[in-house]
Amino acid sequence: MRKGDHNYALARTQRKAPSLPEGLLWRELRGKAGGVKFRRQHPVGRYVLDFYCAAAKCGFEIDGIVHEMRDRPMRDAARDEFLTQQGIQVDRIPARAVLDDPVGVAEGMVRMCRAIIEGER
Repeated sequence: MRKGDHNYALARTQRKAPSLPEGLLWRELRGKAGGVKFRRQHPVGRYVLDFYCAAAKCGFEIDGIVHEMRDRPMRDAARDEFLTQQGIQVDRIPARAVLDDPVGVAEGMVRMCRAIIEGER
């Protein structure tokens, strides 16, 4: 995709107005958290990942209650399948977990990515 495409504009907009859980988590991950670099609102194909670690090829989705409603579970499953086909491991984190312990969630994300990166070396 080119920078002018829809998903890049959507990602840019979402970075400017994050949800509360995403904002709290980004405060912990910004820069190089524990030596691991994360991107937020990273476009991949027709999707935008909430957080992405390129070194580990790992994406993180912060899921609120809406992800349990109507056809959303099926849409999320199709999205995860597409991302897996792109070689990206996806981890879904409940928004409530981030609200309850953003530091702990961030530390878990760093540990997971570091384990993947070190496993490849």
